[in-house]
Amino acid sequence: MAAPKNTVPEENNRLEKSRHKKQNTIGPAPSSPVVEPKDDSRKLDWVISIVLTFWTIYVRLWRLSQPEAVAFDEVHFGGFASKYIKKSFFMDIHPPLAKILITWASQVAGFDGQFDFKKIGKDYLQAKVPYVQIRAFCALHGVMVVPIAYCTLRTFGLSISTCVLTALAICYENGLITNNRLILLDSILLNFTAFTLLMYARFYRQQKALSASWWFWLTMTGVGLGLTMSSKWVGLFTVASIGLSVAVKLWDLWGDSRVTNHDFVKHLMARIICLVLLPSIIYMATFKIHFDMLPLAGSGTSFMSPEFQASMKKTLFPKTTLIDVVYGSKVDLRHLGTTGGYLHSHLHDYPGGSKQQQVTLYSHVDSNNWWIITKADTDEINGLEYVKHGDIVRLKHLKTHKRLHTHNVRPMTNEQKYQFEVSAYGYEGFKGDANDRWRVEIMDYQGQDPNANRRLRARRSRFRLISVTQHCALFSREHTLPDWGYNQQEVTCMQEAKLAKTTWTIENTETNLLPEGSELVEYEPKGFFGKFLELNKVMWKINKELPSAHSYASRPKDWPGLKRGISFWTKGKLKLYLLGNPLVYWISSASVVAYASWKFLIFLLKKRRLSYMGLSTQHDQAAGLFFVCWALHYFPFNLMDRQLFLHHYMPSLYMAILLTGVLFDSLTRTLPCRKRWAIVALCLSSLIYVYRIFIPITYAQPWTLEQCQAATWRSTWNFNCKRFQS
Repeated sequence: MAAPKNTVPEENNRLEKSRHKKQNTIGPAPSSPVVEPKDDSRKLDWVISIVLTFWTIYVRLWRLSQPEAVAFDEVHFGGFASKYIKKSFFMDIHPPLAKILITWASQVAGFDGQFDFKKIGKDYLQAKVPYVQIRAFCALHGVMVVPIAYCTLRTFGLSISTCVLTALAICYENGLITNNRLILLDSILLNFTAFTLLMYARFYRQQKALSASWWFWLTMTGVGLGLTMSSKWVGLFTVASIGLSVAVKLWDLWGDSRVTNHDFVKHLMARIICLVLLPSIIYMATFKIHFDMLPLAGSGTSFMSPEFQASMKKTLFPKTTLIDVVYGSKVDLRHLGTTGGYLHSHLHDYPGGSKQQQVTLYSHVDSNNWWIITKADTDEINGLEYVKHGDIVRLKHLKTHKRLHTHNVRPMTNEQKYQFEVSAYGYEGFKGDANDRWRVEIMDYQGQDPNANRRLRARRSRFRLISVTQHCALFSREHTLPDWGYNQQEVTCMQEAKLAKTTWTIENTETNLLPEGSELVEYEPKGFFGKFLELNKVMWKINKELPSAHSYASRPKDWPGLKRGISFWTKGKLKLYLLGNPLVYWISSASVVAYASWKFLIFLLKKRRLSYMGLSTQHDQAAGLFFVCWALHYFPFNLMDRQLFLHHYMPSLYMAILLTGVLFDSLTRTLPCRKRWAIVALCLSSLIYVYRIFIPITYAQPWTLEQCQAATWRSTWNFNCKRFQS
């Protein structure tokens, strides 16, 4: 980390000498000439940064071994490290970088991947998992946020006392401590977010545009953006924050008559290369590493297309299959409109409706996915006959001998008149009825196969099955059945359904009717870019479909006021509970409101051309940047219907704390040094006092009933204090 300088300079070149009188508060555009700090000041900043780092290591890593079991989302991210080590493909909604870093740290620590992190409370010690070392890696990312915060504020010219207080407010933030000590992604995300903001501030300190140092800090900003968005998609909010500031700066340059078109293009291209192309390359590179580390089919392959799976090793479906589908063949049908999987039936009946045998979609290869395709009026096979477009067929379940069936009965989950229940009906030897009949309609085909639109061809023809009696199409959607349906995806028959949700393909077929040497077909494996695009689409889709209900979920409106926390782990009288330092939360939230109100008041005064006393230029520019970063990391969550938790507020909290530091510095800048440090000491004492109240739930340490009740400052903090009775 480069030692920060004390003032924020202007780009003093011929391109950017001219400044508009209208102040830009979206991003830093320094307005005072550069005053180089003395060597003593630089050395002091280095010393303070190092001291802050080591002190934060003590605070964050104290009793890191507690709890000695899996806590909260260590279930997921520890489990992902295990799957990386086993090279088994999995599905997650987050980009891979942070998970890859945790995996590498796990391997360095000696983790062999055999522990599965299956459930909260599973013991680490018995399995000899090097969990302390892995947690330490994550905790150190959280540690680095503290000196980075100090350096960021010093870059904006704030006093040492303010920067120390702000950094220690982050150090003693109980929620960050609890979260950043575990095997989670948030500490890595927050570290990269803070790093990016520091690099961006350093970039705008440069005096000479397009110089070597100017290019260096711009490039490092791009690297930070790439690392941030490659860890979690929340990093895109950081991209938006920096992007908005850059856009405003470019707009100022465009309006500067002294800047030639040629010079403006150079500035524009520099930012596109470093802030768009470079982060995109880093983002894609992390997925390349991700694919290389996971060559084997695993639990996540069922979410992916067969073409994606074909690029992997040890897939469960055959590499090749017979291309021609003939009457009497065994077939399995894959639904193309969703990732639900294969048409499936099993020896369990619907608890309501017709109470006939269930038909579902099942996402895994299974013997219950096999059906025998026969003619509409007989099961007898008379020679070789292909299944063609327009044929009326029946599908007989191989294991239960019941036929695919629909009738004028509403599904248990839907009472709409256009929806019909689909079941498996009959028994071995039963001749069936008219409701078993389906018409094959080939809609499209894949590849260069002229026969695939005339007769049914495995892995090529895209077709619908239309009920002859109900005039509905075999249909599925992203809706899972309750426990009685084993949480498999619902299958119905729907009239006037969307084409995509009624489209199927035959993935595999087996028969002894075709002659030896008959034509085979295989999926064409996707290359990197195809896999990259598909995986990101699936991640987005799954992210949108996450349920909104959770016992510890909260909404964004609850976060600034610290309405509730999250129980991470509980055992006996020990509890790990994510709750922020209330003093830090409430003061930082008040600072956000105060700054926004002050800016609105200034706007009104300007309209009336009234005089006012505002912040200094450097304070207003820094506060403006931090406020916009806070807003762009906070408000987008209000548009999400998925489940959200307090830890989603942490990047915004970081910005709010920095904004608080700027306002504090502005209020105390005229005070004598001794008085300012006295106020800092008083504030810091208050922060530490509140921090100590919540130490038991921050570090999973013993707590008493009386202490718990005294610490329940809000009724919504569901600590369950009765647990701590003697």
